[in-house]
Amino acid sequence: MDKQATAIALFSGGLDSILACRVVAAQGVRVRAIKFVTPFFDHDLLAATGQYSKKIKEKYDIEVDIRDITDPYLDMLHDPPHGFGKHFNPCIDCKILMLSEARKLLAEHHASLIITGEVVGQRPMSQRKDTLRVIERDSGTDSLLLRPLCARSQKPTAAELSGIIDRERLPYCSGRGRAKQIELAASFGISDYPNPAGGCVLTDPNLARRVRMLYRQKGLVNRDNVLFLLVGRQFRLPHGGWLAIGRSQEENAVVQQLRRPGDLLLTLTDRPGPTALLRYAAHPEDINLSAALVVRYGRKIPGGPLAAEVQVSRDQQVTLLRTPPLPDEQLAGLTII
Repeated sequence: MDKQATAIALFSGGLDSILACRVVAAQGVRVRAIKFVTPFFDHDLLAATGQYSKKIKEKYDIEVDIRDITDPYLDMLHDPPHGFGKHFNPCIDCKILMLSEARKLLAEHHASLIITGEVVGQRPMSQRKDTLRVIERDSGTDSLLLRPLCARSQKPTAAELSGIIDRERLPYCSGRGRAKQIELAASFGISDYPNPAGGCVLTDPNLARRVRMLYRQKGLVNRDNVLFLLVGRQFRLPHGGWLAIGRSQEENAVVQQLRRPGDLLLTLTDRPGPTALLRYAAHPEDINLSAALVVRYGRKIPGGPLAAEVQVSRDQQVTLLRTPPLPDEQLAGLTII
């Protein structure tokens, strides 16, 4: 019978989470890393889970699975018990939710501990010493949760007390500096790792404002609408229509992929321009405004006509509209951001 201990690791893909996995694996513990994703962070990985897992295994010798926690995350955002940070970021409750989800995986992986790359003092909201204790308590991971990079400044966990982890072999990291982590990475032969980055849409002031506005509107919060909200230029129209216009070729592709039954897809037929998606459009004026906006952001033809032809397709129906660009004075009242 296999007696090797197993740990579930919260894996962000950053240096600290990489090191946490390697430090624990170096003590003979099997590590199963979990990369949680939502529309607000790393959602694109759902389209390439196998490639991502292969890359992490090849670069860092870490086994990682991707898990989508969008539904519980969207529910939590309605009223996070510990509130928001500077914008719409529920950092403490985000970590509590991920640890709670990780705890549910312990039996599946026959694991006896959970590890994270957290370091005391590294982040002002979610990595204060008192906050780390709150996260353990509210996620139900007290004594299960090992933070190997700073464990020696914390109370011993069950894994340390039982001898699964040798506390004295753990590193001692603290604060915002990364010198110790870089030195530790070198000892594992790791030199290619990501630079520190926020990564979460909810810390971006502009995108966070969009999400906050969505949560103020009853019945609109769901996965499809959140993904729709985060792409392109956004407009709310007078009769309830909601328009997203791509700002680049990449965004145009995303806009098209987000189409669902009943949405209207708008493109220019006679010159290059954006792809737009119109949702909740029940009034002709909203459709006409959307077409005029698409023309406004399309390529201008020097000396040519301002008006252009817009193809409007809804499900299997296609309509052609010829319209001038929307005048600037009508734009301000429509823009979300």
